[in-house]
Amino acid sequence: MTNDNNSKIVPVLLPIPLGGRAFDYKLPVGVTHIERGQYVTVPFGKKSVVGIVWDGDPEGKINPSKIKAISEIHDDMPPMSQQHREFLKWVSKYTMNDLGPVLKLSISVTDALEKPKKIPAYILNKNADLSAVKMTDKRQRVVDFLKDKKGAVPSHEIKEKCDVSQSILKGLSDNKILKIYSVEPTFSQDKNTDIKRPVLNDAQQSALDVCLRQQQESFSVTLIDGVTGSGKTEVFFDLVEKTYDDGFQTLILMPEIALTQQIIDRFYKRFGFYPLEWHSRLTPAQRRDNWRRIVKGEARVIIGARSALFLPYKNLKTIIIDEEHDGSYKQEEGVMYHARDMAVVRSMVAGSHVVLVSATPSLETLDNVDLGKYESVKLESRFGAASMPDIHIIDIRKDRPEKDHWISPSLQDALLKNFERHEQSLLFLNRRGYAPLTICRSCGHRMTCDHCSAWLVEHKRFHRLQCHHCGFAVPTPEACPECGAIESLSACGPGVERLIDEIRELIPLAKVVVFSSDNMTDPDILKNTLHQIQRGKFDILIGTQMLAKGHHFPNLTTVGIVDADIGLSGGDLRASERTFQLLHQVSGRAGRESKKGNVYIQTTRPDSTIVKAMENNDRDAFVEAELAERDAADMPPFTRLVSLIISGEEEDMVRGFSKDLARHAPSNDVVTVFGPAPAPMAVIRNQFRYRFLVKAEKNINIQKTISHWLSSLKKPNNIKIQIDVDPQSFL
Repeated sequence: MTNDNNSKIVPVLLPIPLGGRAFDYKLPVGVTHIERGQYVTVPFGKKSVVGIVWDGDPEGKINPSKIKAISEIHDDMPPMSQQHREFLKWVSKYTMNDLGPVLKLSISVTDALEKPKKIPAYILNKNADLSAVKMTDKRQRVVDFLKDKKGAVPSHEIKEKCDVSQSILKGLSDNKILKIYSVEPTFSQDKNTDIKRPVLNDAQQSALDVCLRQQQESFSVTLIDGVTGSGKTEVFFDLVEKTYDDGFQTLILMPEIALTQQIIDRFYKRFGFYPLEWHSRLTPAQRRDNWRRIVKGEARVIIGARSALFLPYKNLKTIIIDEEHDGSYKQEEGVMYHARDMAVVRSMVAGSHVVLVSATPSLETLDNVDLGKYESVKLESRFGAASMPDIHIIDIRKDRPEKDHWISPSLQDALLKNFERHEQSLLFLNRRGYAPLTICRSCGHRMTCDHCSAWLVEHKRFHRLQCHHCGFAVPTPEACPECGAIESLSACGPGVERLIDEIRELIPLAKVVVFSSDNMTDPDILKNTLHQIQRGKFDILIGTQMLAKGHHFPNLTTVGIVDADIGLSGGDLRASERTFQLLHQVSGRAGRESKKGNVYIQTTRPDSTIVKAMENNDRDAFVEAELAERDAADMPPFTRLVSLIISGEEEDMVRGFSKDLARHAPSNDVVTVFGPAPAPMAVIRNQFRYRFLVKAEKNINIQKTISHWLSSLKKPNNIKIQIDVDPQSFL
């Protein structure tokens, strides 16, 4: 890493898309050595950019006199480990992305490298005359809390522990009861050893024993395959505790922020401290502080969304992926990856343990269990006195709802009786808004997005029509924009908002809440709503998939699935699997404690494999049938797929380049290329889209094949090629 002039030069990788190469930089004057993985700030063009001292030797292609020096070495942060660097290299090659954008997943919060500002802290003035001050209950709580503390306590900790505002602390400080200091921010996750550990039943203990044994391996993957309500969370909580006691970090991945809040509450009751959070709804300050605490190893338990997987942990030992089958673990933009699969890779590189948790494991995971790659433990019955709900199939071709209504007479009757018993009901419809389509009764015009080939969804509460692909929205018009007819626009089909009108007509006295991503936009709103549901403040819940999984509402005994067939249109490879998983998960919300649960499934396909499997509570029958279909069609998990989306603003150019690319496509016995064809979503954000689908045998290096194929043709600058290895979406 030296040149002929004995000037120390090192390669620095930057989180920008520049071909995946590192750039040469000199060490600052007076610095003779720097560790690989060290965080540094360097000049790049007219900007300063944070990067990582990377592996390998300098390129040596530039005159040493023109090489710039590193601006700053962030030596207060532990260097990024070699294992993590190897993981990023693997992800880059597998997903066919430059190293720079992959690195950005790990260092997206560059201001976290700045030394944190000091924060206010208070200490009790031992010589203060308390009798000279009016001592309210809140002031007394603060004094009692601080009287045994030896050092200054940060203000945020006092406010949290004593449930007081800043004005209380200021008043005590102004009256010389407290002394104020500025201190470095501290963080700890100290377990409350006084909390009694729940006693596992025999099945849970057996599952935990397997997980603990697997954890001792250099690398292992364990599937906890348990029915809804079987106590899977308590099993992996015990595993978290073992990892914590051994001094290592645990990452718990969750597919939905809504689930994150509920498990955080359960975690606090179990351990006496809160896990550190990592997801998109954190404030910039929270992201900065949390990144530092994770990298320094101060945070021992972290809970987050898929992006948390790429954080550069100091000593990560266990990764738990709850609801491992969930499609939300797939990143669909930028660096396209599946967090479940990348977690397995990360643990393989680091020699650590992955735990997959689900009541409806993905077919890929079940296939890996069958192949002996993953260990599996089963929890086949619900915990305690709870039993599985009874399933009732409603053929709405016979048991038909009234005109412009969506709830059948049988389901109406069940909802009424449940309300009279003072028990909660859930109506599930995986469709946001009021109606998925608005059409003119006079001319037949359909309201579509100006920028996408998609219908606009009506959101009656906001008086607007919105595209759920690009966000485009317009106020709901009074007249048809095509023919000008007044009050001719009609809402077609139901969304969750439309069900409110029907429920209010059916049960006027019922307290109803709608639970979807449109109205649960704020973490505080989400947390408060969940707590209100658990306390029984609502009689009927109407929700999308945000309510389908993971939630535990003690008094929820009736679930109505308004449209069980909604996910089966569109020709998606995984449509049947996803639909079954969703129906199974939402059904599992009913009767999770001593009261019996009932599930009513409305369908036009009562004899389908999915509905029969639900009716008979026979998941294995569905899995067997679905795997047989995949095998016969030569589709994953028995083969591999790669999707290529060719996009651009000019359709003729996109179509022409796609056809040229097709003429150079590989053609042999182990690789098949389908397309090009217009993508099902042919236009998104004014970009025309054509699609290739590549199918290959599992033992083929498909990335190498595709790289060779794409290099055979020069791509125009105004054309974009998006590569998705192991696609989950086919839009």
